[in-house]
Amino acid sequence: MAAKYNKDGLNLVDHFTYVFCGDGCLQEGISGEASSLAGHLGLGKLIIIYDDNSITIDGDTELSFSEDVCKRYEAYGWHVQHVAKGNTDLEAIDKAIQSAKSVTDKPSFIKVTTIIGYGSTKQGTESVHGSPLGDEEIVKLKKSLGFDPEQKFFVPEEVRKLYDRTVKGKEYEDAWNKIHDQYLSKYPDTDFDRRNSGKLPENWDKDLPKYSTSDAPVATRVTSGKILNFFAKRIPDLFGGSADLNPSCFTYLNDEKDFLKGHYDQRNVRFGVREHAMSAICNGLCAYGGIIPFCSTFLNFIGYAYGAVILSALSREGVLFVFTHDSVFLAEDGPTHQPIEKYMLCRATPNLNFWRPADSNETLACYVHAIKSRKTPTVMALTRQNVPLLAGSSVEKALQGGYVVHSVDNPKLILVSTGSEVNVCVKAAEKNGSFNVVSLPCWELFGEQPLEYRQSVFPEGIPVLSVEAGATLGWERYAHASHGIDQFGVSANGSDIAKYFELLPENIESKALKVLEFFKDRKLISLVDRPNLL
Repeated sequence: MAAKYNKDGLNLVDHFTYVFCGDGCLQEGISGEASSLAGHLGLGKLIIIYDDNSITIDGDTELSFSEDVCKRYEAYGWHVQHVAKGNTDLEAIDKAIQSAKSVTDKPSFIKVTTIIGYGSTKQGTESVHGSPLGDEEIVKLKKSLGFDPEQKFFVPEEVRKLYDRTVKGKEYEDAWNKIHDQYLSKYPDTDFDRRNSGKLPENWDKDLPKYSTSDAPVATRVTSGKILNFFAKRIPDLFGGSADLNPSCFTYLNDEKDFLKGHYDQRNVRFGVREHAMSAICNGLCAYGGIIPFCSTFLNFIGYAYGAVILSALSREGVLFVFTHDSVFLAEDGPTHQPIEKYMLCRATPNLNFWRPADSNETLACYVHAIKSRKTPTVMALTRQNVPLLAGSSVEKALQGGYVVHSVDNPKLILVSTGSEVNVCVKAAEKNGSFNVVSLPCWELFGEQPLEYRQSVFPEGIPVLSVEAGATLGWERYAHASHGIDQFGVSANGSDIAKYFELLPENIESKALKVLEFFKDRKLISLVDRPNLL
């Protein structure tokens, strides 16, 4: 933001970012991923203050943690300092922070060695880490530090005076507002305020790309790349990249260059093979404001990133997770790359929109909805293989989360599906002549539609068979029977995989006829208006 907007000494963005962390934080793998990238990028405004107290829940860190952390951070390319007496030498801590602020070409790491529970009889032990001291121990602690043990929740007057003297928020804000006013008078066309307000540019979603059934089949990952570049020209807030997979995920912004050390005005981030840190960084960018972050990898690798994806949903950060290679049909890479259970993992996560679009129209709808959803993250599942445009699809229909993509008069059965399997279901329905097909690209969005609409998509009294190249668990919400893959994938070419897992049109028709036979004399449960009995 500073590289984009600061001009002529008028610095709208001019601050440091501080991180306070402990021994456990530096044992987590994400610290290595993120710190390595920060060092590579030379993020000189980033300062970590590490509380080195040598204690975790299990006990002394010698049980599990013996590396030289300072040397590790030096190897990452950080400016490193050590304050040996962190409990008492406050001047040294302040001096280290000032020194860190003076180093602008690399991030700074300050190791501050402390004694946990300092001043108590339990100091330096793991019992201070997870348990309250207790009233008796607190009295001893207060006495040892020169406080009146009878006073509780007491702030000494000298502390109040110190804060009155040093917290200059109003002064700082007034000074910034003056710079802001000068900036606007000189650069009235800036979109700085618009971005930081969280508003999208006017007409960003007007005159959208059009797709036709005469278009050649194309992978939704390819369409996604074109759509992302289309919106990036209209929305400068979009900023991100992939975990070393730009050639496969198509998430490179063609009109931009790489965001690298000394080139902070660019929008393409090379996250490297760091899925967890990539996703967590996007959370931070979203929380910071003025940025709509996107990141990308193969869908199956969401397993590496899931801790951060959960945090996106929990913290209401509207990150765009552009995940490709969405199914077993990526073929020869085999089971390690084939996301059998990942659809349901995402669908089970609260406040997370999971989209598995069937064609270009649905992919465009996915982006429109994801960009608007500033308080809910979106996980996209995009195909590696080509898929045709469905005759019955449209952006408007897909924005309802689910819709009838192929219909007949008086249908005997409904096939419901997502992604590349929708086309297979349409072919099965065309072959049979008595099936409706429902495309359900986003369960979460469909669930928000009025009951009457959902009942029109799934009329009562008609059996429903779900078809999806993934785990069947969860489909009982929308189907009376399910056909999917309740095992890990296999390594083979796409056509052989479709045959192996019986995901060809003739297979689908055969299974649909079995469902019809089963329910011939049985009563069907209504799927969309069942009461919550709990």
